[in-house]
Amino acid sequence: MSERGATLAAGDSFPKLLISNAKFRGARSAMREKEFGIWQTWTWAEVLDEVRALACGLAAAGLKRGDKLAIIGDNRPQLYWSMVAAQAIGAVPVPMYQDSMTKELAFVLAHAEARFAMVEDQEQVDKLLEIREIREKAGEPSVEKIIYKDQRGMRNYGQSFMQSIADLQAAGRAYDAEHPEFFDTEVAKGGGGDLAIMLYTSGTTGEPKGVMLSNDNIIITARNTAELDGLCDSDETVAYLPMAWVGDNVFSLGQSYVAGFCVSCPESTTTVMADIREIGPTFFFAPPRIFENILTQVMIRMEDASWIKRKMFKAFMSLARRVGPAILDGKPVALLDRLGYAVGRVLVYGPLMNTLGFSRIRLAYTAGEAIG
Repeated sequence: MSERGATLAAGDSFPKLLISNAKFRGARSAMREKEFGIWQTWTWAEVLDEVRALACGLAAAGLKRGDKLAIIGDNRPQLYWSMVAAQAIGAVPVPMYQDSMTKELAFVLAHAEARFAMVEDQEQVDKLLEIREIREKAGEPSVEKIIYKDQRGMRNYGQSFMQSIADLQAAGRAYDAEHPEFFDTEVAKGGGGDLAIMLYTSGTTGEPKGVMLSNDNIIITARNTAELDGLCDSDETVAYLPMAWVGDNVFSLGQSYVAGFCVSCPESTTTVMADIREIGPTFFFAPPRIFENILTQVMIRMEDASWIKRKMFKAFMSLARRVGPAILDGKPVALLDRLGYAVGRVLVYGPLMNTLGFSRIRLAYTAGEAIG
């Protein structure tokens, strides 16, 4: 671990942590996104510039301290930046599940009293337009402004209350040039006790319930776990779980901003495992279902392997189940078993980990339910 990597970022809010990271590790990679098969990378200094433009753009568009910003879409850097941009000016991000039905989105939007919405693409825009129409006919307030990332399919949408993220940032940079002290002044007003985010439950037992988390709730938790696990700015992880889930906010936002490590966003939900293989994360979280799906795919592929490979795989996996946990825990293991395990790392475990993109993992978590 580098000396700089061992230092956690200072600050009691996400915008302050971002400024700290941009100052002390500005040239290090902060976020990546795979688009059209190519990984795009932003440094901490570049992320601060993007967030500053978004924050100033939102302020210029009328978002005020205490207002709610709905965020809907897959894991995209611009949506993560929007969360921090809203926090920078005292607004509250409300990430929502991107696969929610229109009725489900309508409830959360109304319950959170979201004024603005930041969405990924045309699909989310169409849902919001439908919700706006229904609520306007009923004489009820709805989302006042819709900001979208992906401009594909948006050419014929001419509503005055809609704007692309690119245009919002352009307006934000102009606003920043006219009010150079605005961003820093607004960030300084924030503190650990301020409301940082509103997250909604899945609603499986009734209507979704809003959970309000302060900066301290997330940042102190992230800082404690980062210190416990030795996370630093040379670590890497992949953000592929829903942004509306609290775990993603702790791992992809909280720990990343505290420890200064890089977060990579996959190209799509269907390419996650391929993208993980390319990135080779050092820090990985997955619920039991993901790990069990990976195991299932490995076992299915092994059925198509030659008989000698199947026999070797079965023998070494049996050995791993028997002595692997003891070896990992540093407990005494018979010399013959230890030698067999070492051979297994060369012939089976190592190649398998490389195929899955797990060769560099030094810290892995699972939670939520029992794992097989």
